[in-house]
Amino acid sequence: MMLSRPARALTLTLLAALLAALVPAGAAHAENRTVRGGRLDWGIKSSFQSYVTGPIARGSWGLAGGAATIGGSQFRFHSAHGSYDPETGAFEAAFSGGVHFTGHRKADGTNELDLTISRPRVRIQGGSGTLYADMASKAKGSGRTSVSPQVPLATLDVGGVDMRGGASPVSLSGVPATLTAQGAGAFAGYYPAGTRLDPVSLTVDVRTPDRSAPTGRPTTEPPTSRTPTASSAGEPSHTGTVKAAAVDWGVRRTFREYVTGAVSQGKWTLADGAQDGGALFRFPDGKGTYDPGKGTLDAAFAGSVRFTGAHLDLTLGKVTVKVSGGTGTLAADVTSAGKTEKAVPLVTFTARGLTPENGLAVVTEAPSTLTEGGAQAFGGMYKAGTAMDPVSLAVAVDTEARLPALPDLGSDVKPTPPTTPTPTASTAPARDAASPASPVSSVSSVSSTSTGLYLAIGAGVLLAAALAVFAAVRRRRTGGTPTA
Repeated sequence: MMLSRPARALTLTLLAALLAALVPAGAAHAENRTVRGGRLDWGIKSSFQSYVTGPIARGSWGLAGGAATIGGSQFRFHSAHGSYDPETGAFEAAFSGGVHFTGHRKADGTNELDLTISRPRVRIQGGSGTLYADMASKAKGSGRTSVSPQVPLATLDVGGVDMRGGASPVSLSGVPATLTAQGAGAFAGYYPAGTRLDPVSLTVDVRTPDRSAPTGRPTTEPPTSRTPTASSAGEPSHTGTVKAAAVDWGVRRTFREYVTGAVSQGKWTLADGAQDGGALFRFPDGKGTYDPGKGTLDAAFAGSVRFTGAHLDLTLGKVTVKVSGGTGTLAADVTSAGKTEKAVPLVTFTARGLTPENGLAVVTEAPSTLTEGGAQAFGGMYKAGTAMDPVSLAVAVDTEARLPALPDLGSDVKPTPPTTPTPTASTAPARDAASPASPVSSVSSVSSTSTGLYLAIGAGVLLAAALAVFAAVRRRRTGGTPTA
């Protein structure tokens, strides 16, 4: 049956309107999302760690740029930033922090083994993945030093992972990594291309575009200058009044590794506002008195950290810092075995030059030493005089001064494999028992199901519309009238 011209026009109009109303913009193309905040956990190669610190190389490794350790043999890199396309699964995230390995010390005091791996970046696209990193190393044998930015260090086996979806956070766990030819060269020749490296895990937060922001302008204003003004809050600058303050301290790296390691199998829990920076804990909201002329400080901070594990239950809270004569003392209430000791001096540190600059007085990574009280607080695990983690202190005496940023670890979500295959995750094909665990993606996928729902509804409504048009044409030809 041929429809008249008005009927055809009505049908086309209905089709266009219904498709525009029913199919959301995201179903046609999901916009790229920003990766902001998160961490990457990677041991690089655990046997290499053992070699460096073993009886042959007799070396060590150190952390830089806010990198931390997690568990017994993994390094944690922080503050992810990048992009993610939930429609195609294209993903890229760069992380901060580095690890410096040294060993084979020579008579002249230099090290034959000298390798730094920093700023890892993960890129996944089209079913393949690569881990890049800045590399600085001495070649094995020649000793020639080379520095290479963003070397494609390892290929990542993501063939069984469906990265499409869109929920936050995006997590990958236990992704197998293999050394590339370029990575082998940058790795100072210690391993050939194709060597299996430690598996990679990451968790990052993704943010959707902010449509409320004016076009062409950033969604957040850039940080304001730290330069103080005399009119800030009606008070002059450098009055000595603490406007804001924070103290950062990781206690001791080896202690954290012991807590989360195979022996203790424990954890730490933050409360009362304390923040986890990976390699350190931040105790914020400092309040107290500060004399910039004398360089003295007496401040109390919020937050507490509790370490629990096998034969371990230790809480440090109500942290205070006192600075006088260029020396600082960090104290805390110590709770252990159900008993609490008040204001126990734990460590001392150098705090010379605590004078404000642009409204902010800082002490950055000052070496700290365990006190007698601190040795007792740790149950004799460490002797008085033991080097503990460095202390960083920031005191704002102006309302416009900003405290240093804390490493951003992202959401506190641990990736877990699904019990059954679902559209939200895809597991890799089965591997032999000697291979690392298959990677698991916890990327949530809602676009396919929602699009299917929209299309089903749309099809039903379009069918009803077509029937209505057919009935209207037939009435026109027969002269009938519509019934209720």
